[in-house]
Amino acid sequence: MHSNVVSDGTILPAHHQRPLPADRVILRSAPDEEAVPLDVLFVGGGPAGLAGAIELARLVEEDASLGDVEIGVLEKSANLGEHCLSGAVVDISSLLELFPGAQVGDLPLRGPVPAEKVYFLTRNGRLRIPTPPPMRNHGNHLASVCEIVGWLGERAEEAGVNLFTGFPAESLLMEGDRVLGIRTAPSGVDREGRPGPEYMPPTDVTARVTVLAEGSRGPLAQAWLADQDVGSPNPQIYALGVKELWQTDKPLEAVIHTLGYPLPRDAFGGSWMYPMGDGLVSLGLVVGLDYRQSTLDVHELLQEMKGHSLFRDILAGGEMLEWGARTIPEGGYYSLPHRMTGDGLILVGDAAGLVDVASLKGIHYAVSSGMHAARSIYEALKADSTNSETLGAYDKAIRSGVIAQDLRRHRNMRLAFKSGFYLGGLKSSLAAVTGGRIPRARIRVKSDADEPKNIVPASPFQPDGKLTFSKVDAVFRSGNATRDDIPSHLLTGESVTPEVGQMYAHLCPAGVYEWTDEGLVINAPNCIDCRATDVLGPRWSPREGGSGPSYKRM
Repeated sequence: MHSNVVSDGTILPAHHQRPLPADRVILRSAPDEEAVPLDVLFVGGGPAGLAGAIELARLVEEDASLGDVEIGVLEKSANLGEHCLSGAVVDISSLLELFPGAQVGDLPLRGPVPAEKVYFLTRNGRLRIPTPPPMRNHGNHLASVCEIVGWLGERAEEAGVNLFTGFPAESLLMEGDRVLGIRTAPSGVDREGRPGPEYMPPTDVTARVTVLAEGSRGPLAQAWLADQDVGSPNPQIYALGVKELWQTDKPLEAVIHTLGYPLPRDAFGGSWMYPMGDGLVSLGLVVGLDYRQSTLDVHELLQEMKGHSLFRDILAGGEMLEWGARTIPEGGYYSLPHRMTGDGLILVGDAAGLVDVASLKGIHYAVSSGMHAARSIYEALKADSTNSETLGAYDKAIRSGVIAQDLRRHRNMRLAFKSGFYLGGLKSSLAAVTGGRIPRARIRVKSDADEPKNIVPASPFQPDGKLTFSKVDAVFRSGNATRDDIPSHLLTGESVTPEVGQMYAHLCPAGVYEWTDEGLVINAPNCIDCRATDVLGPRWSPREGGSGPSYKRM
């Protein structure tokens, strides 16, 4: 680590980032004698983990030869769905596959996409442009991911799956190269790390197969990939999305996506505004974390964006109900790990990078990957072998199926914007119309932390509390359930300069970091687990169960 700012007026985030604490995340020690034994453990109660558990339970029930198979889902939020923040337009094909015989009306949806519009925005104007083919949403449905996950949890319970909510996985238990299970984070620890009156020690959960469904930038997946020296053609790159849910008086009658304003030309991203029924409107802004300005602030850009007439005319007189943020893996096909399985382990969903930025879709890939994992696990249990060779059927299913086909078709579309907005737009358009055949070669990229940031002064921001909101107000609307005296779960480098501290303060959408005369102040209870700084700065690690946001309708 280096504490200096590069002499040419830039910051290289990687020079200031602490390495992943692999010795804490991977434990090569025997599980505790009181460990909870399971056959299969899904770590993460999102769409991927729950879909996998439901599919596996169905397969086991239909085949009596396996006998009782104990399946568990471990989720860090207090209730299923409270930490799930993702799109609102869903391709429901995977859900219909997961529930054979189900009809569209049986699923927890808000309705079909009524119409769609795409605009290029300037500060004071808009230009409607043709909808790019990958972004066309005919046949897709509007939905709340919180509601989908809650509904999947009910189906999982009906299928006999053990649901353990409020239990974050802190460490991966391994013996040699084999994954044995996980160890949860303790709870009830005070700010100095001492057990308090409500202290609960960690719990070990063992399994023949552990499925990591911990979402974007999960520490267990990061640590396992590094430990097993599993690389990818390109490093994974990420975006930060900040999202709001509004109750409005004026109806929105189409799904809207935008490019351009309020983003600078050297940042990749775009916005959305979706009608969610009953006067609810979902809107947000997604920005690639390879942006160039050190003080770019995605939360503040979203607030600025709402002043544009396209958004203001819909939101005026309304009320902001919920707010949230999360990172999204954007690397696509060339950032997929060379393998997503090992002895006793499978990666699914966002943990494996299964998101298609070009089509703005990832939920149906998460569900589909969970199902593929279940089928591979089922065959491995039948063969009484859960090593990397038998579980490797999952890799083959992903790479030969629709997920990899889609990602390959769009493989260079996001990467093209490394050339800038206009040239990148041209390259991306050529990739879209040629099915990915142009450009032919892989566009090579660096990790986000290895992209330099130009040091620029921050722009002033003054929220009005009606249309625009401070980070403190926004965190309140996330339903943050973290107690004030929790110890910090964010690991910074050895020294932080004022320029780097300001970068962290603007990078974090939740106001966790402040640069003061005394140095960097970390307001750990504000954290909503978006994991953006884990990409460019301080490392994120799990806290006690139930901490973080408490989304209800997002």
